[in-house]
Amino acid sequence: MTLPSRPLAVVALLLATSAWGGMFLVSKDVLQHLDPYWFTLLRYTLSVGFFAALLLARGPAPWAKLRTLALPLSMRGLAGFGVFSVLLLLGLAHSVPSHGAIIVATAPVTTQLLRWTLDGVRPSRSTVGTAALALAGVVVVSGVLSGGDATGSTAFGDAMAFLGTLGWIVYTRGATRFPQLDVIDYTALTVIASWPLLLAGALLATALGLASPPSPSDLGTSWHALLYVGLVSSALAVLAYNFGVRSLGSVTATAFLNFVPVSALLMSLALGKPPAAHELAGLVMVGLALLVHTRASVQTPTPARRPAGSTPSTRAACPAAR
Repeated sequence: MTLPSRPLAVVALLLATSAWGGMFLVSKDVLQHLDPYWFTLLRYTLSVGFFAALLLARGPAPWAKLRTLALPLSMRGLAGFGVFSVLLLLGLAHSVPSHGAIIVATAPVTTQLLRWTLDGVRPSRSTVGTAALALAGVVVVSGVLSGGDATGSTAFGDAMAFLGTLGWIVYTRGATRFPQLDVIDYTALTVIASWPLLLAGALLATALGLASPPSPSDLGTSWHALLYVGLVSSALAVLAYNFGVRSLGSVTATAFLNFVPVSALLMSLALGKPPAAHELAGLVMVGLALLVHTRASVQTPTPARRPAGSTPSTRAACPAAR
């Protein structure tokens, strides 16, 4: 890596994580006009247009890969863009933006525990400890232990958001299963391949009475927010973050995820919504857990995997980009 690329990578990571922090604030307002299913579909419809235009400059090769790998790529995209986005937005409807940002920031720690379950890669004691600290921080953030009235707890919404992060982890784990795809190909082709499934999901949810198509007035009210979420946080920020991962390494890039909840809280503060004491306490707990986890990842060699049934390590990545 040349010297100029290092500061450029840092700037790219800060821009990406700031965009994801702002996404939670923007999405909260959009949910007043769009349900999570149609919001997700419209969000990635914009991303499909962006990535299709990007792939056109690469010639016919990416489209040939899409025809060959359509099914597995669509399944990964469904997990990362459908399950993650819908559950995150459902959770956000019952919580607040800063909580969602904090929960998503725990994904690197959760990934290590999932690797233990699925791959037999036993985490270190520090990883188990930081995972417990991060989870405790999320519980504190939710307000369930704050001693307030029942209406003050956001535990249900926060639990939904946490389940959504598992979908994103499944998506990022799939990145190493396609060695023939680079960062742009994997990101773009999973978005494009999964779009028909997102459409089917929105139509099915509508048929079951769980969702309703947006009216022209809803779209007129939300179009500017949709542009931000669909193009900035779901497309440009993903590419910026992946550039940072390639330039600085996944461990260093993961540390920047600490800035997602920080940026969300700072933006809330700028909008006149100061965080409560329990939110600040939980943020400190989650941030400390991620910093300790990142430092231990740098110093500790990767544990050996079990011989059979093993899958490659996941790349560090974040749900909002996606």
